Amino acid sequence: MLPFLLGIGIGALALFLFYYRARREMERMNEEKQVVTQETQIVVDFMHHMAEALGENPRREELYQRIVHASILCTGALSACIFERTYDGMMRGVAIEGLFPPHRPLSGAAKEKLTTRAKFIEQILKSETFPVGEGVVGGVASTGKGVLIADATTDPRIVRHDDPALEVKSVIAVPLTFRDRFFGVLAVANPADSLPFTETDFSLVQSLAEQAALALHNADFFNFQIEKRQLDLDLSVASGIQQMLLPKTPPRIAGFEVDARYIPAQKIGGDFYDLFALSESRLGVAVADVSGKGIPASLLMAICRTNLRQIAPRFDSPARVLIELNHVLRTDIQKEHFITIVYAVIDTEYNEVIFARAGHELPLFLRRHRESGQHRAEYVGAEGMALGMVEPDLFDAVIQDRREPLALGDSFIVYTDGITEAPNEEGKEFSGARLADLVRPLHSRSARELNDSVLDQVQRFAGTAAQRDDLTLVTVKRV
Repeated sequence: MLPFLLGIGIGALALFLFYYRARREMERMNEEKQVVTQETQIVVDFMHHMAEALGENPRREELYQRIVHASILCTGALSACIFERTYDGMMRGVAIEGLFPPHRPLSGAAKEKLTTRAKFIEQILKSETFPVGEGVVGGVASTGKGVLIADATTDPRIVRHDDPALEVKSVIAVPLTFRDRFFGVLAVANPADSLPFTETDFSLVQSLAEQAALALHNADFFNFQIEKRQLDLDLSVASGIQQMLLPKTPPRIAGFEVDARYIPAQKIGGDFYDLFALSESRLGVAVADVSGKGIPASLLMAICRTNLRQIAPRFDSPARVLIELNHVLRTDIQKEHFITIVYAVIDTEYNEVIFARAGHELPLFLRRHRESGQHRAEYVGAEGMALGMVEPDLFDAVIQDRREPLALGDSFIVYTDGITEAPNEEGKEFSGARLADLVRPLHSRSARELNDSVLDQVQRFAGTAAQRDDLTLVTVKRV
């Protein structure tokens, strides 16, 4: 009987232990679930806080400050700081809340100013820099891995300060990274309950850092979109102004056809052409190419065009016009810029063209040879250097006029290197030789038809290759 009762007692005890252990396990699981739930809620609240901040489109400094504030609220830390990597590769505090200990020991003079403690500590953190790899924060920046120091009182990496308020008892430092982009390091110090940070706290801070980095990335993206929209607007305005500066229709001149084309590679470009009447029998023709692209090139183009219009009517010699233009533009052309230009005067009284060339592509004449009767496409040069490239004395000495007759049916063709240097898919350029071969059989076409054919062949040659430079083409034909 005794063995039987003893067996029942042991079985009951085993059953009791089983239920006790199961209950304890359930309580443990519930506690872990509660912790996870709390942590999740903290992260959700943090994300909500960051979303609200982004809605206000804060500056980067303001967003940093919100992150450290939210980090303190979520972790119960007494202080927090974000450290950013500077352009020269050093680390520097950029946002602080609470009495976050400086990275290095305070000097004697600094200790005397601790009466304004919080603000002064903030100034210290924002002014001092230290190399990546130095200390806890520098180590996190170097490795990209977070650090939990539960007991910081004995850790050799922690700086000891005389002021008890600056003692580091426990610290967490984690990187602020999104994908491959490093924003900085978030560090929190000293829990308000005086207990050490735990692995749970560490996990929480890492989660907050991930969301903070995402917020920083989104803020940069939003700002980029805003800046892009503003830039697009500026480019549209600049493009409209540039189009206004180009002649709407060529001036009519008895006995001549004039056709001009301009195709920018971007919304705005550095090429320009101009056509303007100098008298009843004289037409000014200019084609120029400003080095560079975008707004700077377009502004320089506008300045050049305005000055050319003012100078050209004062001189009969195109070379003299370019000499004066070079003198006027000296202060406007930066060292890294220059302008190549062909300026010509079409004289209908003498049926000739007088032109000067300042470093620009050679003008192309399409005309019939007197002896053979065959039509030829010939490049005709004149000495000259680009505007803004050399000192005025040298420019003035080199530039010269060239006078060429224009017989009935002859064409005078000026263009920019966007035509001759247009690449195809294999990287080969259209070339001046191909341009001459192309226009030779087009001698009987009108100026408009000739330009249509040239641009069509350039496009066919380029195929799917992107247009890399502006295309400008002006043809004057005697009819």
